[in-house]
Amino acid sequence: MSTAVLSAKAKRPKGSWDRKLHWVATHSIGIALAVGFTTPIVFVFLTAVMSDKQALSSNLWPQEWHFENFLRVFEKAPMLEYMANSLLYSLLATAGVLLSAIPTAYALARMKWRGRNVVFLLVVAAMMLPPQVVSVPLYDMWISFGLTGTLWPLVIPYFLFDAFSVFLLRQFFLTIPQDYIDAAKIDGCSEFTALVRVLVPMARPGIAATALFCFLFTWNDYFGPLLYTGENPENWPLSLALASFRGSHQVEWNLTMAATVLIMAPAIVLFLFAQKSFVKGITFTGVKG
Repeated sequence: MSTAVLSAKAKRPKGSWDRKLHWVATHSIGIALAVGFTTPIVFVFLTAVMSDKQALSSNLWPQEWHFENFLRVFEKAPMLEYMANSLLYSLLATAGVLLSAIPTAYALARMKWRGRNVVFLLVVAAMMLPPQVVSVPLYDMWISFGLTGTLWPLVIPYFLFDAFSVFLLRQFFLTIPQDYIDAAKIDGCSEFTALVRVLVPMARPGIAATALFCFLFTWNDYFGPLLYTGENPENWPLSLALASFRGSHQVEWNLTMAATVLIMAPAIVLFLFAQKSFVKGITFTGVKG
């Protein structure tokens, strides 16, 4: 009996170790991607809490933890003003995308009209057009309106058209059965009422994914603010302010990294809270098209 018990105990660690190896082998790609994406963030955070002399040295672990670097960032630059500009830019752009893309995507997905497929192809073609191609004529147009140096040239286009958002929402709307829309119309709903009361509540994951994409893009946007607000530091968002901060304080890399952490934090927190809706929206987007 004792021999059997000892042999059973001897086999348990081996089986447990095999299961662990199997789990690592099964998730090896995910583990490698997680390490690859997490390592730069950890490096930025550790550098942010280092002293000025230790930053970017061969010693990667802080000898002393200087959390006051995050407060010193606000002393070196008006970060609150830059953060307010970034929030204004991102929130207005996200609101504009939803107001313009939702009815457009509904028209392309659920309404039957001549030339619908041609218009959808034009939307897809617009996604392939680099924004730098039209930057010069657009800049001349905003100069004629006297809006350069402000955030309006960045915000107004989102209230008019965004090809990627229209495409994403259109694909998600196609996954919702047409029977719900038909039932709403039988009850006397118009196209607009069916959109607002039936389709929008059922498409919340897709709408959340679209809003998150827009918010993160505008929060990290550098080219647009550099082009339109570069001449007016009062309207700089955080992305442009960080580049100037690094240029003004090249030696103090710990403060530059601390400012980077402060810029990344809102986007990371937003994604953590909205990741379920984001993943669900992306998952169902390509089901039908």
